[in-house]
Amino acid sequence: MDPLSYLFSLEQFGIKFGLENISTLVARLGHPERAFKSIHIAGTNGKGSVTAMVDAALRAAGHRSARYTSPHLVYLSERFVVDGRPVARETLTATIADVRDAIGTLRSDGTLTVQPTFFEVTTAVAFELFRRAGVEAAVLEVGLGGRLDATNVVSPIATAITSIALDHEQYLGTTLADIAFEKAGIIKPGVPVVVGDLAADATAVIETIARERGAEVIRSSPDDCASFTLGLRGRHQVANAAVAVRLLRLLDARGIAVPTSAIAAGLADPDWPGRLDLRRLPDGRELLMDAAHNPAGAAALASYLRDSGEAPLPLVFAAMRDKNISGIFAALLPAVDSLVVTRASTPRTADPSAIAAQARAITPSLVVSIEPSPEDALAAAWRRKNKIVVAGSIFLLGDVMKQIGGS
Repeated sequence: MDPLSYLFSLEQFGIKFGLENISTLVARLGHPERAFKSIHIAGTNGKGSVTAMVDAALRAAGHRSARYTSPHLVYLSERFVVDGRPVARETLTATIADVRDAIGTLRSDGTLTVQPTFFEVTTAVAFELFRRAGVEAAVLEVGLGGRLDATNVVSPIATAITSIALDHEQYLGTTLADIAFEKAGIIKPGVPVVVGDLAADATAVIETIARERGAEVIRSSPDDCASFTLGLRGRHQVANAAVAVRLLRLLDARGIAVPTSAIAAGLADPDWPGRLDLRRLPDGRELLMDAAHNPAGAAALASYLRDSGEAPLPLVFAAMRDKNISGIFAALLPAVDSLVVTRASTPRTADPSAIAAQARAITPSLVVSIEPSPEDALAAAWRRKNKIVVAGSIFLLGDVMKQIGGS
């Protein structure tokens, strides 16, 4: 089996929390995660945007930096960006093969008793890629949660928690305090943590854990980025940019020089597709893609749609079975004029008829239709208006990007 097929075959093992497998694996690899300085970012929403801004600013400051994010939209290599570019396919393939060999040895000698998951192996691959590239600093986005996420084997020089909202409740808990406890698991002894605008009960949990670990809590404020131009659309990006600015100021104080001009460049031009991402086709049709996949993200998208001043637009939507679809719809449906439901190309996609039923229950007057594929859904939405919105699943965005070209 070729290395990429091997890696994707691991998706069958699903999500498994815990640091035992990844700790064993990075030890076998000679601890690649120690070869560079890490900046570790958690949060329900905004962590990817902050990762992209911080990475762009580090590059603007002249540092050889990398970023690790998940999931990808179209190509696996999007997860591993070095010097602003996804790693080359041949480099990625060779690194996966080497990590697979290490796992084979660990399994055969009994050191690893179970097969590591897709995300555990992908994370080890990221660390190894960045070591081989001679990266100075890597900005690492938590995959899910924080405390038991595979990325949490690093010893960062700074951490951040962007936001706390309800999402992945079956894994992280059903209250903001529960979720904050998992996110705060990335806080390390003596390592400062930058936090965004959080609810009081979430803040209390984070401050308690930070105090226990002797970690300074640095609160961001919209005033932190008031003098900067933001390249990412939406009012919610102000809060993300504020976290990024505070984090970059902290890095500058901790030995990674980042002048104000580099911060400005990073905020003005981060490469982060699929987030209020407006694309215009050659024939003049437009689509606004956004990775809103939980109620908080849906509320941010709805706010942007209202602020745009345009008439409500048709929404193309798909979601995963484990998502709070009714919560997403409660926030988002009042801001659109119709709904086209489809399937994303993943086994985890929710049944479109069940999604449509939830939409009709929440907004009985809304025009709702079902299409078998994203391609059909786009065509149906464009028949209503020349500009449409696509949201609900990052996997759906990937399907759409494959169709229209680009990433």
